[in-house]
Amino acid sequence: MTTHSTDRQAVTEVLARLADAWARHDADAYGAEFTEDAGYVTYVGTHYRGRSDIVASHRVLFAGFLKGTRLADELLDVRFPAPGLAVVTSRGDTYKGSSPKGRLTKVQTYTLVRESGGRWRVAAFQNTKRRPLLEAFSFRAAPGLVPSARREARAEARQ
Repeated sequence: MTTHSTDRQAVTEVLARLADAWARHDADAYGAEFTEDAGYVTYVGTHYRGRSDIVASHRVLFAGFLKGTRLADELLDVRFPAPGLAVVTSRGDTYKGSSPKGRLTKVQTYTLVRESGGRWRVAAFQNTKRRPLLEAFSFRAAPGLVPSARREARAEARQ
């Protein structure tokens, strides 16, 4: 039986291995962190189905559009809604050089499952491009759209 803290550590290690595989441009190692039938949605809306599709697409990306990039990931939330199931929300981006420049421009949702052998893998991934200007406009026009965590953080900062 695993504990919540060991599950959290195992899940964050999956994300660390993804970033490491990306930094090495190793599509096979990157794909190994996904379930055989994983779903993968890019920020431009492309949907890949299955580990082999994820590996093949990243092989092309690492040789072209994403050549020389690294992966930045900042955890926002890790939840365990059921045993063997984790939902991770993070901010992320790709970058070149030693560190990301500016704010991370994407929000990701990872759904991970613990397989029968105990290994955690990503079963679904969704990547969304952030639109901070549109977000700020919508918050100004309809303040009720501001997430409670952001309202609470602002209230604490004013104290």
